[in-house]
Amino acid sequence: MGVNLQKAEFIRSAVSPNSFIQDGLPQVAFAGRSNVGKSSVINRLLNRKNFARVGASPGKTVHVNYFDIDKTFYLVDLPGYGYAKVSKSERDRWGRLMEDYFARPDLLTLGVMIVDSRHKPTADDFTMFRWFRDTGCPLIIVANKLDKLKKSEVAPNLQLIRDTLSLDSGDLLIPFSAEKGSGREELLAAILQEIEE
Repeated sequence: MGVNLQKAEFIRSAVSPNSFIQDGLPQVAFAGRSNVGKSSVINRLLNRKNFARVGASPGKTVHVNYFDIDKTFYLVDLPGYGYAKVSKSERDRWGRLMEDYFARPDLLTLGVMIVDSRHKPTADDFTMFRWFRDTGCPLIIVANKLDKLKKSEVAPNLQLIRDTLSLDSGDLLIPFSAEKGSGREELLAAILQEIEE
């Protein structure tokens, strides 16, 4: 199946569960901490400069945003988590929205969770990982910001991510650089393989 990534369009921002899309098309949900470069990963994946908004200040994605990719699947951009400079009530609202989304595993085809390759995954990362795991849907971990690491740091940092999240040998961990584009082809192939199954 050839998917034309140029045929990508924003469909809607869901602010509550009754706006979640439920039309049977596969949904690939992207999650990550507010400053992990989630929008940059999405833009690199689609080879589009400003498709998903890239904010100078983290925490710009506050709803569940749906993008239609060539009428084949939805790319679902989930709110960034773990950013302190928003009010507690706003954080609580995001949390409820995410809980509602994950309470509907029938909506989710594949999870893509983005972590920072330079750092050990946080408690928030671990919580998000468990949410994905509990849905039973396949999950790809993307270790972004690879270009910021020295070559000698890559293998130990990836191992730290594996160990912290208790990944097993079958779990896919893709080293990625939104800046340089490394990892893009592998991530794209993994996504397309899942939605075609």
